[in-house]
Amino acid sequence: EVQLVESGGGLVQPGGSLRLSCAASGFTFRMYRMTWVRQAPGKGLEWVSSISTGGATTAYADSVKGRFTISRDNTKNTLYLQLNSLNIEDTAMYYCARGGSDSDYAKESNRGRGTQVTVSS
Repeated sequence: EVQLVESGGGLVQPGGSLRLSCAASGFTFRMYRMTWVRQAPGKGLEWVSSISTGGATTAYADSVKGRFTISRDNTKNTLYLQLNSLNIEDTAMYYCARGGSDSDYAKESNRGRGTQVTVSS
């Protein structure tokens, strides 16, 4: 059974930073691309970033490029997302997901329960 547990969210002021973590279990973490997606209130899932199995290749949505950094530690079965220069539009529930395609992260069974990021002054 795929288990993904996100942590690290919270309330932060505009311009602030957070580091999200996602602890993975129930599958061979190092063999899967991984993805972060987010969902703002009243909106659909938005792809944020993906990373290759070894971590060498990353991709970002234009809205977060240059501000967010995805990484992974395959020895710890953990995925990370460093969020810098946060703005109000980044307020959302952030989910990690197994896989790198939209069909992968669209499945609830491939996502964790999420961690809330709220950006407010």
